[in-house]
This record gives sequence, C-alpha cells and structure tokens, in this order.
Amino acid sequence: MATYTKMGEALVEDGTLKIAINLGNAALAARDAATGELGGITVALARRLCAALGCAAELIPFEGAGKVVAAAGDDVWRVGFCAIDPGREGQVVFSSPYVLIEAKALVRADSPLQSVGDLDRDGIRLMVAQGSAYDLHLSAHPGRMTLIREATPGASFDAFRNGRGDADAVAGVTQSLERAFGDDPAYRLLDGTITAIGQAMVMPKRFAALADELTRFVETAKADGYVRRELDRAGQRDLVVAPPA
Repeated sequence: MATYTKMGEALVEDGTLKIAINLGNAALAARDAATGELGGITVALARRLCAALGCAAELIPFEGAGKVVAAAGDDVWRVGFCAIDPGREGQVVFSSPYVLIEAKALVRADSPLQSVGDLDRDGIRLMVAQGSAYDLHLSAHPGRMTLIREATPGASFDAFRNGRGDADAVAGVTQSLERAFGDDPAYRLLDGTITAIGQAMVMPKRFAALADELTRFVETAKADGYVRRELDRAGQRDLVVAPPA
C-alpha cells in the first residue's frame, strides 16, 4: 500500500484521525437503521486512509456538507468529504473528485412543472439545503426562482413534505431524494438535472500543503478499482467514478 508520510505526521493525533462523514448524501454515506453503523463509499475511503496511515479512525457524522465546512476552523475534524465548490475554498482544500453525482428537483404529483428548466420562473419557490453544493450552484447562477433554505437535506425534505415554506419543489442529490420519498405516488422527479457535482475528500484550509498527497490517495483508490468496488458493495452501481485527474 502507498505511504502518505506528510499526512500521517500532520493529521494524526494520539494514533487517531478525526474524519467528518457527511450524511447529507445517502448515496455516499448512511447510517444502518438496524445497527446504527455508518457505511458507504466515504466510510470505506476513510477506513482505507487510516489503514494507510497506520492509525485508528474516529468517524464524526454531520447532517450536511454545509455543517462539515462550517466546522473546518474548529479542529473538530482533520479529513472530511463534500462536493467541490469554489464557494468553499476559503475554508477547505479539496482532493481530486472520486465520484460524480447529480442534483435534481422533486415536485408534488399534481404540479404543472415538468422539467428543471420550468423552475426558472417568477414566483417559483425551490427549497434547498443551506450550504449544499446545489444551493451554492444555484446562488452562483441566480435565476428568477426564489430559494427557500433549510438547515440540512433531511430538514428540507421534511419541510417540503409537510408544506412548510410554501415551496413548489425541493432540490437534492438524486439518491437522497429517492431514499426520502421512495415510490410515494404523491411526488415525482422533474426531468433534467440542476447540476453534476464532483465529490471530493477535504481538509481544513490550514492543511493546504497536503492537498497533493490527499489527491494521490484518491487517484490511487480510483485507479486500482477500490472506489468502483465499494460503490458496488454499497448498492450504488449507477454512480460514476470520476475520471483520472
């Protein structure tokens, strides 16, 4: 296994690496309902990194990427996972992406809206998770819709289901929307995508000098098939491994 000496020396404390696990995207990480254990590709990558560094993993769950990034300056975690977005570069440093995912929008079954393009109208209210990659994307490319923000993806789904905020649609990662709303005939996904999102490993900005080493870890995990195997193991066969950096 490859060695990552600089990361080991800088990130590991008392034989343990503190790793933020973003639960805002069910396709990448989730808690088992029966056992409470965390699983998914991000957990697998976290454990592989700790094996390479020869340390224990302390997995710290967060309910959304915005909360992971907001805690970057508090030394709560040393390595984490979130979507790549220029709006976060002041707080974290990114590896190359390990997977690509899509953000979509969901409406009630009787909505006149048919595609994501229909959202860009005066008077349309779209609910998003504050600080999510799709919130940042939509904020950077403002249209005529109004964004209604909730604290986490789960909170936005619950608010939409319960009618809070009078939203016409709710945005989310495709797999998270499917997990939250399932086959409920009262809801349907709009055609099209809001954005395609590269998912990366991250470190607080003060560890920027280690970015190349973290990227080398990610690129090795893609090249030797580890990312693909772990996605398949987690039942995420539709997710696309990011191309080589």
